[in-house]
Amino acid sequence: MTRFIALFARSQLAFFGLIVLSFILLLAIFTPFLPLNDPNVIDTSNRFKLPFSEGAILGTDHLGRDLLSRLLWGTRLSIAVGLCAAIIAAFIGSAIGITAGYYGGHADNFIMRGVDMLMAFPYILLALAIVAALGPGLMNALIAVAIVNIPFFARNIRGVTIGIVHREFVDAARLSGMSNTKIIITEILPNVFPVIVIAMSTTVGWMILETAGLSFLGLGSQPPQADLGSMLGEARAAIITSPHTSVVPGIMILIIVMAINLVGDGVRDVLDPRLKSGALSTPRSTTEVSKNKSNTGLKNQILLSINALKTEFRIGDRILKAVDDVSLTVDKGQCLGIIGESGSGKSVTALSVMRLVSSPPGVITNGSIDFNGGDLLELSSEDLRAFRGKKISYVFQDPLSTLHPLYTVGQQLSEAIQSNSYVGKSEKNKKALELLKAVRISNPEKRLNSYPHELSGGMRQRIGIAMALANDPDIIIADEPTTALDVTVQAQILKLFQDLRREKGLALVFITHDFGVISQICDKVAVMYAGKVVEIGPTAKILDSPAHPYTARLKSCVPELGQGKRNLLAIPGFPPMIDNMPSGCAFASRCQKVKQNCYLTAVDFTNIGQERGVRCLFPEEIKAG
Repeated sequence: MTRFIALFARSQLAFFGLIVLSFILLLAIFTPFLPLNDPNVIDTSNRFKLPFSEGAILGTDHLGRDLLSRLLWGTRLSIAVGLCAAIIAAFIGSAIGITAGYYGGHADNFIMRGVDMLMAFPYILLALAIVAALGPGLMNALIAVAIVNIPFFARNIRGVTIGIVHREFVDAARLSGMSNTKIIITEILPNVFPVIVIAMSTTVGWMILETAGLSFLGLGSQPPQADLGSMLGEARAAIITSPHTSVVPGIMILIIVMAINLVGDGVRDVLDPRLKSGALSTPRSTTEVSKNKSNTGLKNQILLSINALKTEFRIGDRILKAVDDVSLTVDKGQCLGIIGESGSGKSVTALSVMRLVSSPPGVITNGSIDFNGGDLLELSSEDLRAFRGKKISYVFQDPLSTLHPLYTVGQQLSEAIQSNSYVGKSEKNKKALELLKAVRISNPEKRLNSYPHELSGGMRQRIGIAMALANDPDIIIADEPTTALDVTVQAQILKLFQDLRREKGLALVFITHDFGVISQICDKVAVMYAGKVVEIGPTAKILDSPAHPYTARLKSCVPELGQGKRNLLAIPGFPPMIDNMPSGCAFASRCQKVKQNCYLTAVDFTNIGQERGVRCLFPEEIKAG
């Protein structure tokens, strides 16, 4: 329950709605015990008393009845009727939707055509027709409101059920011999129940309005019984002379419906599992930084220096240490490769440099990222916006998701060109054409008017590189830019990066899983595991003689052409959970050289030679030279 409230409280409006609704519900529950006047006692001598009159805080109506008493009793009745109608509609509609979605075929067609017939009529007209057939009365109004809302639940739940009914766990239940009824109850219903709750929470307010509308027309609550709609209906004749008799129930309806809708939005978000990861929270334009200012004193020595960087994801009570004490440097014109298994922290490290880690839940908690002597973690959002693309650019892994499907290549290149400085139309088009030529796009004049879906994967990746080059950056961070490409296109992209480094003097940070790629393009390589750098050094030396057992096992996973037969060794086990890291070496449970100290002692990063370092108590033997 505490977890539910904590997630719910992330939305200030939803939490405010919950407070208001809770107060109204408490008033409704304790109305019989409050010292109120009888809501149905007529006193014509005191009719139309103004609010704050003696003995009538909210005044009286046209028959001299106490408005406060009638308001609280009417609120109690309206909420009860709306909630009952929602439960009835949800129960029947969900049963219809689950049945139609699960059985499909002719049963689905027959049931849903009946639902479509009900939906063909406007809600309020259908409710009026049902009440006219059954006769005026609050119970009949409840039935009418429930019936007209059954199609809403039926169609929503049917759609969700169709998406579940052919999933593997349902097929497994069928193969195990479970009956259809048991499958629906144990497999389907638990998965659609959150949708039912969300639909109920967002429609209770609408049902209260519908019931109030019927009572306003005299088809719901009958005199002397009061609900909010009948109070409005009785007061309409005096709306000019005594407007308070209409304003009081009208404001209560507004408050109730708004509070229920706000709470419904909050419930919808809490029941969505993406909220727990912060995916539904409005992200900041830059990653949140929660650390003390630092002075590294590296001015004019190194182009880019990452020092003791720590990036965490805070999800409720869990703290996931995605990047933990990472230090890296990139000199001008140098290519740094970052390699490691999925989840090792490579991409989060790169995104932290640009402060593109989504916040919430991401937070940079320590370290500095120095570019030409200035700490990027201390830049304001405006300064960082001007910095991105101009000094450091980013090439993302999936070019199809990077490019906007509704804009041409030329339009998107123009936007990248103008992101940091205004240029005229002719100069902008000329620059876009030059960028396409720079990344070796054939027939660039035609490609300017092409949409992303008209291009191959390799060409889309080249467009992404062209956008990264638009403002002549000093460094490009390439996050696995060749993963989804075939080997021929991959070789072309790698050659393109090499040519750009040579022609433009670019520094490059290249993230990959492939030691073969590292060997072709990178001057030095950093090996990451469980959020830490476990080895770093010149590429040739690490490939020839890896020091960390993890690096050696990664290298053993790569086939070698022309070297004869050898076994490709997989790394046993799985990386540790980054929210529950071991006290010793993170690789200990998978390492063949593990000793007792590896489980007990925190492992520091140590230098083992010129430009080389390793995080291991018992490193591999390094070849001489």
